[in-house]
Amino acid sequence: MLDALRSRLYRLGFNLFPAYRRTGGRVTYIAPDWQEVRVKLPLSWRTRNYVGTTFGGSMYAAVDPFYMMMLLKNLGDEYVVWDKEAEIRFKKPGRETLYARCAITDEEIAAIEAELATEGTKSVDRHYTVDLVDSEGIVHATVRNTVYVTTDEAKAA
Repeated sequence: MLDALRSRLYRLGFNLFPAYRRTGGRVTYIAPDWQEVRVKLPLSWRTRNYVGTTFGGSMYAAVDPFYMMMLLKNLGDEYVVWDKEAEIRFKKPGRETLYARCAITDEEIAAIEAELATEGTKSVDRHYTVDLVDSEGIVHATVRNTVYVTTDEAKAA
């Protein structure tokens, strides 16, 4: 119950935070365990570009912070997590509201922990892909984020 309330408060916080709010995106759901985040990006005067479609910067910015946040919440304070790089591939102009779903699994979290527990491994880069789709599920853009993960011990070295 407390985790569900916390995730609702985070959702509200994201939607009110000025830097995220200006992307035009809206967080519609954060799972209590932080393993899923859903985003909605309406086509509006705030997200429309010169030719009347969704601005590519809004597409990217609407999904940018979530894999890093999801890993921070799931791995805990003994890990350091940073966005390292990203790329976006535009497939079709966005002429309506777009939706994105970011998700990680218990297996992914366990794999990161296991890799960092290996002797000599100081950091790992993980790659995550999220599609921005319309109401019919047609992909309009694909964002690929690379997230850097290390431990505090490795950071101090």
